[in-house]
Amino acid sequence: MDLGIVGKRALVTASSKGIGRAIALALSREGVSVAVVARSASEIGSLVEEMGGNARGHGGFVMDLMEEGAPARLMNELRERFGSVDIIVHNLGAVLDIRDPFCSLADWRRVWRVNLEVAIELDQLLLPHMRAQKWGRVVHVGSTASMENNGPITYCTAKAALMAYSHSMGRVLAKDGVVMSCVLPGAVMNSDWEKILQERPEHVKKYLDERLPLGRFGKPEDIAGMVAFLCSRQADFCQGAIVPVDGGQSRHYSMQNLE
Repeated sequence: MDLGIVGKRALVTASSKGIGRAIALALSREGVSVAVVARSASEIGSLVEEMGGNARGHGGFVMDLMEEGAPARLMNELRERFGSVDIIVHNLGAVLDIRDPFCSLADWRRVWRVNLEVAIELDQLLLPHMRAQKWGRVVHVGSTASMENNGPITYCTAKAALMAYSHSMGRVLAKDGVVMSCVLPGAVMNSDWEKILQERPEHVKKYLDERLPLGRFGKPEDIAGMVAFLCSRQADFCQGAIVPVDGGQSRHYSMQNLE
C-alpha cells in the first residue's frame, strides 16, 4: 500500500528508543524526512544514522521537553535546521514513578505535563502551518490505561485526558484537512515488564494466559505500523480516531496486581 507521504516532514518526540524509535524508522522507510527529539544525544545520533542521516533529510535534536519553554525552543531549532513540519507523533509519556493517588499537586502537574501538556503546547505551535496548507497529521501515543485501571491513577487520568483531547480536537480540525488521532498501545514489552518478568515470572505468565489472546507482549513495531498508517493519506477519514493496538487485551486488569 502506498501511504502517499513521500517527501513529507515529521517530528517524533521521545524517539530515542522503544515505540518512538520504531515509529521514526517506519516513517523514514516511507520516504518521510524525520526529525527526532529526546534527551539522549548518543541514542538520537544512532537513530538518525540508522534512518540514513542528514543526507536523507533527517535530523536529531537533544532536548528535555519537560523544561519550561522547551517546545518553543524546539520549534526555533526546527525552523533553522529542518523546516516546517507536516506530521507530528507525540510519543512522550511516563509514569514518573508517581504512584501515590494522594500525591502532591506538584506531582500531579508533573504527570500532567509529560503526558498531555507538552503535546498540546507543541500542537499549538505546529497546527497553524498544517491548517494553512490544508493538510497535516497529528498522532498521540496514548495507552489502554486511559480506559481502565492499568497503572497509577495520575497516569490513567492524564492518558484519559489525552484521549479526550484527541477525539474532540480531531473533530474541530476536520474541516482544515488535518487529521488528529490517538493510538492506545496495550502491553508492549519495556523495562517495567522486564523487571516484573525477572522478579515474578509466574505472574507475567498468568497475565499472558488470561489477558492476551496472542500469548505474547506487543513489540514496538506493532504500534509503529498503525501510527504510520494514521500519518498517511490513507487516513483521510480518521478524524478524532481512537485506535487500541493491544492484541485483544482484556479490560479491567491492573498492572498493580503484578507489582
